[in-house]
Amino acid sequence: MYRYFFTVLFLIFSQYTFAQSDAVIKSDFPDPTVIIADGKYYAYATNSSYNGKPVNIQVAVSDDLKAWKIIGDALPQKPSWGYKDFWAPHVLYDSYLKKYVLFYSAETVAEEEGKALGIAFSDKPQGPFVDKGTPLLAGPGFREIDPFAITDRFGKNYLVWGSDFQPLKIQEMNKSWTAFQKGSSPTPLIFPGREKEYTNLLEGAWIDYHKGYYYLYYSGDNCCGKDARYAVLVARAKKLTGPYTTLGEYYKTGKSVVLEKNANIIAPGHNSVIKDKAGRKWIAYHAIPQSAFNNKSYGRHFYLSKIIYRNGWPVVLLEK
Repeated sequence: MYRYFFTVLFLIFSQYTFAQSDAVIKSDFPDPTVIIADGKYYAYATNSSYNGKPVNIQVAVSDDLKAWKIIGDALPQKPSWGYKDFWAPHVLYDSYLKKYVLFYSAETVAEEEGKALGIAFSDKPQGPFVDKGTPLLAGPGFREIDPFAITDRFGKNYLVWGSDFQPLKIQEMNKSWTAFQKGSSPTPLIFPGREKEYTNLLEGAWIDYHKGYYYLYYSGDNCCGKDARYAVLVARAKKLTGPYTTLGEYYKTGKSVVLEKNANIIAPGHNSVIKDKAGRKWIAYHAIPQSAFNNKSYGRHFYLSKIIYRNGWPVVLLEK
């Protein structure tokens, strides 16, 4: 009885799930990760151009999550093994290393190897980050992309990554974030094709911990261009390594989406989750403004919206 009541309540409320109508960075700033460092907010994004110059990993700073300033390139020196497509950065501060660590994707110099996962280090949140010298993992196509790093409640380091019509995977890493832990192996978390919408391809993983559950956010289908069709979905688990139950499985709706297109935006996705200085949580993501899309401009702008957890699942709220 109660399960049915909450299911109905959730489905009704989900009709009023919105995205913020105005971008906080109104230029191409895809795949944003936001962290707090030195009392400020730092955001990192996929390569683009700024002031007419190419930028490998964009970095912006804000005092309040509202007004942002792009301040340059977090990875000004390309790694010896990579030459273009510096995608999907994730940054964390490691108190053991006393370093900021950047995880990213790049196209390898040896084109037959495809994309690869890179790791770089810096003393400052804005960089410059210096690559460790070799890719962590390389593979054909765009399978080895979109890294997300996390230290669990027991002090173990893990990396989550994946795309290219393959499952999202997780694997333990060593203490210095330079290699996978000896004896570890990748564990699949979520497989593509399990729902009718947005699951043909899965990527852009992010994990948030809330009241006993790990929440795996991920994006699906086509992120970019005139055929962009993208959305954020969610699953949860008691253990970081799973097994994960999707929102659609839990409510038996077959739909795990928490953020998709609306009257203002097209193809929102590849999110991060940030807790602000006041303890409120926000979802950071890119999307194509509807007005720009109608004018055949497909740059992905940077948006922030509040999220709350209601009845054990996240809900994205319109920020007015």
